[in-house]
Amino acid sequence: MNPKIFLSSPHMGGTEQHYIKEAFDANWIAPLGTNVNEFEIAIENYLGANNYAAAVSSGTAAIHLALILLGVTREDEVLCQSMTFSASANPIAYQGATPIFIDSELETWNICPITLEVAIKDRIAKGKKPKAIIMVHLYGMPGKVNEIRAISEKYDIPIIEDSAEAFGSSYNEKKCGTFGTISILSFNGNKIITTSGGGALVARNKALKQKAIFLATQARDEAPHYQHSEIGYNYRLSNICAGIGRGQMEVLDDHVNLRRKMNSFYRDLFKNTEGISVFKEPSIEYYSNHWLSCIVINPKKTTQTPSEIIEALAKDNIESRPLWKPMHLQPIFKNAPYYGKEVAETIFNNGVCLPSGSNLSEAEKNRIAKALKPFL
Repeated sequence: MNPKIFLSSPHMGGTEQHYIKEAFDANWIAPLGTNVNEFEIAIENYLGANNYAAAVSSGTAAIHLALILLGVTREDEVLCQSMTFSASANPIAYQGATPIFIDSELETWNICPITLEVAIKDRIAKGKKPKAIIMVHLYGMPGKVNEIRAISEKYDIPIIEDSAEAFGSSYNEKKCGTFGTISILSFNGNKIITTSGGGALVARNKALKQKAIFLATQARDEAPHYQHSEIGYNYRLSNICAGIGRGQMEVLDDHVNLRRKMNSFYRDLFKNTEGISVFKEPSIEYYSNHWLSCIVINPKKTTQTPSEIIEALAKDNIESRPLWKPMHLQPIFKNAPYYGKEVAETIFNNGVCLPSGSNLSEAEKNRIAKALKPFL
């Protein structure tokens, strides 16, 4: 059997071991240190002024901390994009709050501004103003940022910007990860860059960053003994993992360019195929890192199905997968309120994520093209 082609595998740049060795040489094998500090500075420099990064153990941890910082507690409500990975929604449950799921729009697959406002008006009419909005940039595609921020300001509801999949993407030439009241990033093993496992909370001021770090390091008070006045968490990123991150930051733009080339590869491959379209930016305002390249099948124009494509690729040991199953369709959230129609559900039912790694060789691309040939 041919070697496996993964959906999105880690891609090292070469300098990661240098920073890891520095940590070993200094015997700084801890959840703090030079690598953590320098990794945060690299993220801040990349995102630009007035962005303050706190490196944590995962993107999920960053969302959890963001909810705490925004005062979300038991019985509060949080508006959340339904079509996303469960990590966007699970931290709402950690806080004992209720997720209010919102449908997508077709252009970017992200939270629909029209439906979002309908939901806000209805929740307020029911006597429960939502505490926060979780806006996701799905598969690296920026959402309708201007519209969502306008709604946020109109109703005075803060945004948690989930940029877990969108590091390196931008909207109107401004980086994703800079649009929310608080933003989050993920550096999981399959992301555009990785620290093996890790993430970051990005605040708009230094005080909020420091509060996040305080909570992420068990909320230890300033005292000569161990004293705690708040509940804290063991969420800080290790100095070793941050060393990987420092090296990865040096190749982030290269990885984005290579992922975008993979998207162009698929667009060229399917350009004359009736009934199958490649997910791409709706206009020049959007710049996606194309973390994952996805296709959508129109069942009115072809009899081919997502499962047939996934099976055909699997026969040649090529990994692909369905799109994220919307949260309002998940058993664990079956009783959560949902606003919208069937946009997210329709995209889910008809979509496939294709191999998108920045380290795919020409030979591997040829294998993918050959496996997809019956569908072209």
